Amino acid sequence: MRLRLLLRRLTVSAPRMAVRSALPWPFRWAMLAIVAGFCAAIALWAFEFGKDIAGLDYGSQEQLQKLHADNEALRTRVETLTVERNQAQSVAGTADTLLTTEKVAHDKLLVINRQLELDNQRMKADLGFFEQLIPAAGANAGSLAIRGLQAEALPSGEIRWQVLAIQAAKNPAEFEGRLELVFAGVASGKPWSGSPAGGALSIKVKQYGRLEGLYQPPFQGVVKSVTARIFDGTTMRAAQTVKLP
Repeated sequence: MRLRLLLRRLTVSAPRMAVRSALPWPFRWAMLAIVAGFCAAIALWAFEFGKDIAGLDYGSQEQLQKLHADNEALRTRVETLTVERNQAQSVAGTADTLLTTEKVAHDKLLVINRQLELDNQRMKADLGFFEQLIPAAGANAGSLAIRGLQAEALPSGEIRWQVLAIQAAKNPAEFEGRLELVFAGVASGKPWSGSPAGGALSIKVKQYGRLEGLYQPPFQGVVKSVTARIFDGTTMRAAQTVKLP
């Protein structure tokens, strides 16, 4: 029953009914948009007004400007450090180049120094050799003589020997003979003597002739002296003996 009464009030058959003119729906939407925009404007104004009162916008501007200034300072510092790094790298590269050049020059000087030492030793040997070519006072001119017999014990145990023979005359005839070497010393507590393997050596002397070589003494043998003899057939033309320390 109550439901019927409620439905009657809501229908045309209700005791009281109001009639209104209907607005088109575009106007309704326009009115709603105007009201919404007005409300949004009021809300934005309230927000901005609140920011101004609280001073938030001013602080943000100052902080933003400070950040910009710090960023510029950092950028300037980075550029300065980059320039300094490039300069340091350039200086380091120059220093490396100078060190490399100095090392190369030093190595060249060492090579030159070694060569000069070798040349000096060779010149000393040649000087001693040519000094021996000078005839001794009172020597028989034109006679064959052994002017230089040298012997040296090497760390390996071998004996290095050298014989220099000369004919102290102007345009002498070439001499052809043989050279005999005798090495004497002590081996196992007993005296011994020996000669190079192969026996005598052939020698030719115009103005001078030089022979050299190595001799290996027997096991535990100690060489005390070396004797050189030059023979013309069976005739001994020259002889010399040197003692080793």
